[in-house]
Amino acid sequence: MGKPTGFLEFERADRKYEPANARVKHWHEFVVPLPEPEVKTQASRCMDCGIPYCHNGCPVNNQIPDWNDLVYQGDWKTAAENLHSTNNFPEVTGRVCPAPCEAACTLNIDDAPVTIKTIECSIVDRAFESGWVIPQLPDVKTGKSVAIVGSGPAGLAAAQQLARAGHDVHVYEKNARPGGLLVYGIPDFKMEKGLIARRRAQMEAEGVVFHCGVNVGRDVTARELEDKYDAVLLAMGSETPFDFFAKSPGRDLDGIHYAMDFLTQQNRRNAGEAQLPGTKEISAKDKHVVVIGGGDTGSDCIGTSFRQGAKSVTQLEIMPKPPVRENKALSWPNWPLKLRVSSSQAEGADVEYSVSTTGFTGKNGKVTKLNYVQMDGTMAPVPGSDASLDADLVLFAMGFSGPTDGGVLSGLGLEAVARGRFKGVDANERDYKLPGSGKLFAAGDVRRGQSLVVWAIREGRQAASSIDKYLMGSTTLPR
Repeated sequence: MGKPTGFLEFERADRKYEPANARVKHWHEFVVPLPEPEVKTQASRCMDCGIPYCHNGCPVNNQIPDWNDLVYQGDWKTAAENLHSTNNFPEVTGRVCPAPCEAACTLNIDDAPVTIKTIECSIVDRAFESGWVIPQLPDVKTGKSVAIVGSGPAGLAAAQQLARAGHDVHVYEKNARPGGLLVYGIPDFKMEKGLIARRRAQMEAEGVVFHCGVNVGRDVTARELEDKYDAVLLAMGSETPFDFFAKSPGRDLDGIHYAMDFLTQQNRRNAGEAQLPGTKEISAKDKHVVVIGGGDTGSDCIGTSFRQGAKSVTQLEIMPKPPVRENKALSWPNWPLKLRVSSSQAEGADVEYSVSTTGFTGKNGKVTKLNYVQMDGTMAPVPGSDASLDADLVLFAMGFSGPTDGGVLSGLGLEAVARGRFKGVDANERDYKLPGSGKLFAAGDVRRGQSLVVWAIREGRQAASSIDKYLMGSTTLPR
């Protein structure tokens, strides 16, 4: 390594945030990048580990020690080439990935892991600024064609890999812009959408054709795609939200919505894009907002609510409050259960743990209160702990149960099971093939269930390798 004693000499230092009272007044990214000298110093902290556990922590198997060393040596261009060799969209993971690589870092044993996510983001941002990210055209066209249904991270990663292998790739996206939840779900303050637009431009130059505003299952049938193309990849994501309160008192009151309906509306507003026909306007302005669900989607609802002018925001989590620090001997190098405060929560939200919603009350057909009960350590209701919260807007952010059919699955005679996994799909991620016709494949959340963006990129890359092998008999695409 360039600095074998770097981890002894330098403390961990990460990117800072714009102050909360300033950032809630706009929709732009608010993370302040580290200066180049500081990034190089942080890269020098990477140890010469006998076993780099960060590789195991990273689903796309980024060669983290290699590009850390290259950054320390000042060879940013080679670092960017190395980074892109395993990850099609590091500008995305460098912003929204929870960084399981850092949890797996050897230095995390002492709670001071290398700032891997920050270094990754610095590499790719510098690569774009320097003009190093250019279209990679295939040497030979294969004459084979592939249709991809869905343009989230799995579909985009597969499309780029297959186009670079020489195939004619057509991506079908129901929305006006490609990107899936990268564009419509993740708020702009976490990731601005120009990042996806410039990747789209690169991919179009590489030969990928995007068919936006085309709803497969309605505008064109899945069978028609199967008949027209040599292979079809389903990458529609997992968009059916959980609703554990369907039979709860007051569930039909106005003001109770799914988180993704709320988030996608705001992203469309920011882009100047028209709302979907028949969409009901959802706004947190001057309202007491309650978000049910303690994950990333819930945090996104918090930050969006504050920027819309919410009067107050409370987040409810049914699970007990996790410990501030995990037991390293039990958890490392795996992802630990510990208390994490998101940037959105730090903007002023009240977070309540061990709380189970029992119903809703309202006035004139609109929700005004959320009723709840406290839970004990065995997840049983605590007698006499019933209470209520002011709630003018309630957002369900409890996760997703599986793919939304829309005619694709039923049109192909496929059956989804809980969490989005298909019956008959190879469980070990070997070939990503679906049962029945040999030309059908699936990747991303539609196959594995709700997961992280970095897992979707991995699945898209691996599915592309399997499709290339299916079409050509062999493949040089990495898995």
